[in-house]
Amino acid sequence: MSTPPSPVAGLRWRPITAHDVPAWHELVQAIEAADDPAERYTPEDLHDELLDGSWKDPSRDSTIGVDDDGVPRAFGHVQVLPGDVRTMRAFCWGGVHPQWRGQGVGRELLAWQERLGREKIAAARSTGPGRVLVHVDDGLTATERLLHRAGFRRLRVYLELTRPLGGDVPTPALREGLRLVPYDASLSERIRLAHNEAFADHWGSEPRDPENWARQSVGGRYFRPTWSFAVLDGEEVAGYSLTSAYEQDWTAQGYSAGWTDLLGVRRPWRRAGVATALLAATMRALREDGIERADLGVDVENPNRALDLYTGLGYRESRRSLAYGKDV
Repeated sequence: MSTPPSPVAGLRWRPITAHDVPAWHELVQAIEAADDPAERYTPEDLHDELLDGSWKDPSRDSTIGVDDDGVPRAFGHVQVLPGDVRTMRAFCWGGVHPQWRGQGVGRELLAWQERLGREKIAAARSTGPGRVLVHVDDGLTATERLLHRAGFRRLRVYLELTRPLGGDVPTPALREGLRLVPYDASLSERIRLAHNEAFADHWGSEPRDPENWARQSVGGRYFRPTWSFAVLDGEEVAGYSLTSAYEQDWTAQGYSAGWTDLLGVRRPWRRAGVATALLAATMRALREDGIERADLGVDVENPNRALDLYTGLGYRESRRSLAYGKDV
């Protein structure tokens, strides 16, 4: 597998271990304080990023740069998710302590991530293309310059939208024959299959396999079944909404919110009011629990004009993030 990053600025590199999580979390907090990202990480999150999943191998997929005192100053992580079939994607995540920037550490770390991403894609794919991906919060111009110099190009813009719940919440009617039901674990597999079908025409989306679904969607610690719903036509899932509570983000953003991770409608049931009914049900459930806002994200180039739907329901842009990639 890929050689570790070169020893830039006196840093020594090694894989991240579970024992590193407390010190790694301190590094991540320093990076978050400087960059103000949309997503904040707890120690439990870092542990899961490193180890939660049979496809993960931290000795291969991670690196941490420590100074002469053994204090972490930079880190990198690369993963290829199981289930990718159309495009094998290598997701790169990492960061450099603010006081250690401008010394070539980020450049060397990105080069390591690209090397490892290429190797993982080559080992995993059969015939499809591959892509190394980096997601960046809008406004981190130094990171964007680094990516441009390394040959990455901006591929997508994502909006984060927020909708206050203090006023009226819509009460839409579903088409005859459809019924809205609360999420139940017995629906999980049917919703997974519905999701894979609904997102088959979305850029950058790949099927979720059962393990990934169980660990990172309906089985995650942040998932809230009482804020999640499905629309059924008989026993078929026509659409679904899965919402989570990322409470560690609430202080930084200044309000409590339910974040709708996944919202999808299968093609035969589009334009039948399914998405509107799901979002309205989510809003009502959030408000009943004293939550201040409903939040979600959307690809600006979503082919189904999802942004028009959301803004029509009162959602407004709060921030942006960017996807950079390099096809390999």
